[in-house]
Amino acid sequence: MNALEKQLGQEGLHARGIETLQVSVGLRCNQTCAHCHLECSPARPETMDWDTMSAVKSAAVQAEASLVDITGGSPELNPHLRRFIGELRDTGLDVQVRTNLTVLRERGQEGMIDFLRDHAVGLVASMPCYLEENVNAQRGPAVYQRSIEVIRRLNEAGYGIKGGLQLNLVYNPAGAFLPPEQEALEQDYRRELQMCFGISFSRLLTIANMPLGRFASQLKAEDRQAQYMRLLEESFNPATVPGLMCRHQVSIGWDGTLYDCDFNLALKLPVNHSAPDHISRFDPALLACRRIVTGQHCLGCTAGHGSSCGGSLA
Repeated sequence: MNALEKQLGQEGLHARGIETLQVSVGLRCNQTCAHCHLECSPARPETMDWDTMSAVKSAAVQAEASLVDITGGSPELNPHLRRFIGELRDTGLDVQVRTNLTVLRERGQEGMIDFLRDHAVGLVASMPCYLEENVNAQRGPAVYQRSIEVIRRLNEAGYGIKGGLQLNLVYNPAGAFLPPEQEALEQDYRRELQMCFGISFSRLLTIANMPLGRFASQLKAEDRQAQYMRLLEESFNPATVPGLMCRHQVSIGWDGTLYDCDFNLALKLPVNHSAPDHISRFDPALLACRRIVTGQHCLGCTAGHGSSCGGSLA
């Protein structure tokens, strides 16, 4: 039993509503990042079809969700993405897309930035450091410069500037350590990116590396898995528990399976404890108060300042 489970006791962790539906529209990605918990790559064929997207739209309306958070892989590589966003926005739902930035330079993405702007879609963009060597080591050669180029284009389209559309950047640690304090690191990002490139963004979100997928493989190869898990356990912060993202959202896999979070999706641990586990059986009343499936990996969200898809928690 880990520190989180000890605090929760026999009752376990329960959801407190459904504010967000997080939708993984596929595992195909134009990059193969070293820390990816879903092990996405250009070779992954998994893609959400239109019928599942239509069911997700109905579920979001039924749940009266505040936000539909679209992720992947690279969501932009799903051939139905524009239609999906258009129909979500037509129903009045707020939409956010998680992008790795460089995919917006790919063939077939012409006009995507303008489309996202015209539909008032918020963006959460991977930028794991403001230093070029760290980004390229984690995400691949030349990724840093390509990312800077795309942020410039997004700024020109009205993203990340004062009074403009949301462009939040995401920091991930480059190794087996926890993110620093979010607000202080954000100031470092602002200073360096503005001074060096004249670019701006809305907010910085710090997210811990989860002991899953490629990062877990890296830890095992370096014989540091036990050390990292010990760090997470010893850094448990009870103040993070009320804000854990699983308590306020439902994650939907590319095939319509329901999960408590994107990390449970990576582990193929669907919603359990008598709550419906597929979009075809979506029931907002049952899901809003469901018991959440927890495990050792949950310590990644409760360590230090906490970690969620929306950044730090405490």
